[in-house]
Amino acid sequence: MNTELLEAINILEKEKNISRGVILEAIEQSLMQACKNHFGNNENITVRIDPETCDYHIVSSREVVPTRDDVMDPALEIALEDALVTDPSLQVGDFVNVEIPSKQFGRIATQNAKNVILQKLREEERRSLYNQYYEKEHDIVTGVVQRYIGRNVSINLGKADALLTENEMVRGETFRPTQRVKVYILEVRDTPKGPKILVSRTHPELVKRLFEEEVAEIREGIIEIKAIAREAGSRTKIAVWSNDPDVDAVGACVGVNGSRVNMIVDELDGEKIDIISWDANQAYLIENALSPAKVIAVMADPDEKTALVVVPDYQLSLAIGKEGQNARLAAHLTQFKIDIKSETQAREEGIFDDYYEEDEYEYEDEAGASSEDSEEDMTGEESEGEYTEPAEEEAPAEEEES
Repeated sequence: MNTELLEAINILEKEKNISRGVILEAIEQSLMQACKNHFGNNENITVRIDPETCDYHIVSSREVVPTRDDVMDPALEIALEDALVTDPSLQVGDFVNVEIPSKQFGRIATQNAKNVILQKLREEERRSLYNQYYEKEHDIVTGVVQRYIGRNVSINLGKADALLTENEMVRGETFRPTQRVKVYILEVRDTPKGPKILVSRTHPELVKRLFEEEVAEIREGIIEIKAIAREAGSRTKIAVWSNDPDVDAVGACVGVNGSRVNMIVDELDGEKIDIISWDANQAYLIENALSPAKVIAVMADPDEKTALVVVPDYQLSLAIGKEGQNARLAAHLTQFKIDIKSETQAREEGIFDDYYEEDEYEYEDEAGASSEDSEEDMTGEESEGEYTEPAEEEAPAEEEES
């Protein structure tokens, strides 16, 4: 048993994740290359390696010739008198297998054999690393920040380094060496120098994978993430649906006292997350997507992928959001082009006339006030959404806010 070689193979197999078969194949190729360099011809040479003991034998098949003077090529022929030492029954014209000790190889042949083994092991290690991380493509992994390379960041993922480019970093986010961070693997490329791994902190799928990690119901398939829209570093909207009527999709994602969603918010450095209920009815979905704003009516055209949304006057700025962010994310989430109008604008443009009889139209807001109250008896500040009593004393209040 070749104990040293067996131990070396076991170490390589464990640390480099290279199979024993590949290592033995590399050794076999290196020995064949050494024979070729030493003898100049290896067509008649066979290398045999026992995978259990790692004992190897190099055998040369040579033709038996009458005398030593008849030997034209020692690598291919052998004299009868020399062959009879191995097998007394041999005759001229027979072939005999002669074992070649590896000690016969010269220094150059040995060095070349070593290079063949190292090259084969490097190729296999690179291929193994590539396969390992290629399986994680479009998934999240935890890495350790190493250093800044210009404006990019090098992140160690364990056995390979990943590159977080400036374009895939959240604006304003900074990292420190040895900091642990979760990233989304965008792409894994196979290169001569090893796998090149590109990661992201801005991709919407990063938030989706974080929810899958944090919420057991999502991992089990009870809750589905139907859609997601994200503006990295600022706000994300995510639509969820429960396949079990006894499980509240939004509540499960939020967790007790917000424990689950807060873990994700902390990982995303304080990014706000809106969790809404998915609805097959596109009008209801658009209404939910504009949360936290309240909606009076949604008029959606599924063919044109457009929707007109009417909101109370005091909710208009909330529905649109800062710099249009809330409306923009809702449009991205629902894949609808959304036009938002206040109730006053809708009435002035006669939008309700096509859908409702004016004397029958009435809605109730969260406080229980009707649309007539909102139009005739109430005014509100957009920032706070609070109601005030009518200015004219003789105008009776039809209903007080609860």
